[in-house]
Amino acid sequence: MANDILGSWGESIAASYLQRKRYKILATNFRCRMGEIDIIAENRHYLVFVEVKLRKSDRFAQAREFVDLRKQERIKTTAMLYLSRNETDKQPRFDVIEIYAPLGMDSKRPEIIHLEDAFQ
Repeated sequence: MANDILGSWGESIAASYLQRKRYKILATNFRCRMGEIDIIAENRHYLVFVEVKLRKSDRFAQAREFVDLRKQERIKTTAMLYLSRNETDKQPRFDVIEIYAPLGMDSKRPEIIHLEDAFQ
């Protein structure tokens, strides 16, 4: 339960960040039997499938390292299903947004690192 709340908080921060960068949020927590995509957004050129990773620090490993090949394949398969239901002329792209919040939800200014085109 606490992890779900913390995860939602992180995804909300990521969505707000993207909106400030002029992305339009199309969906959050898109789920199907193949997997889940945290955020689906678009800008002028891309339809972006975003995986959000929230950590207290990168002491153990960078957050992006938790998006392993298996996770990438699930995201890509889920994205293909989304695209089959939602036609677009935009180029699909897979991004990772790392959020480092040392104090969890009490962090005043979490660090946000946006990795565009993080995997193919």
